[in-house]
Amino acid sequence: MKQEFYIKNMVCDRCKIAVQKAAESFQAKVEEIQLGRVLLETNHSFRFKEFKNALENNGFELIENPEIKLTEEIKIKLITFIEEHISEEKISTYLSKVLHKDYTVLSKTFKKIEEQTIEKYFIKLKIEKAKELIQMNKFSFSEIAYQLDYKTINHLSGQFKTITGTTMSDYKNNQDWNRTSLDKIV
Repeated sequence: MKQEFYIKNMVCDRCKIAVQKAAESFQAKVEEIQLGRVLLETNHSFRFKEFKNALENNGFELIENPEIKLTEEIKIKLITFIEEHISEEKISTYLSKVLHKDYTVLSKTFKKIEEQTIEKYFIKLKIEKAKELIQMNKFSFSEIAYQLDYKTINHLSGQFKTITGTTMSDYKNNQDWNRTSLDKIV
């Protein structure tokens, strides 16, 4: 029998591997896996509660509430948007298209669950990505701004300082790199 599970805090490829190993340890076959979601082929002996506990022991959480599920889907799509440099369309258009829902519904649900707007959350994600790119020391600040779809370096610099309390230059020079994992951004 096929079962679909939505999983909170599943935000990277290592997370997908951990979830796959947990599923396989309960003799479930992974049919499809993507950030925040797994489709399993299970049999009658599948031990759901133990699977759920195994996920929780690895820092994940099964999502059963539809509004929380939608909010997690939004988060995953925003991470994908940044990682795959999808900048040819507005974030509202992109989310509506990939989630097949009106942006107003997405926005209200996200605000209700996360107590912040999609836009504020998205800015926090972009700043964490900027921190990662600064640490890589491969790109100038202008190149980072361009990669993150900022019109000017000043716009990115302003948001960076507002969110982190430090300038991009100070962050780079200090090398006391304080980053927040993507599943902990609130």
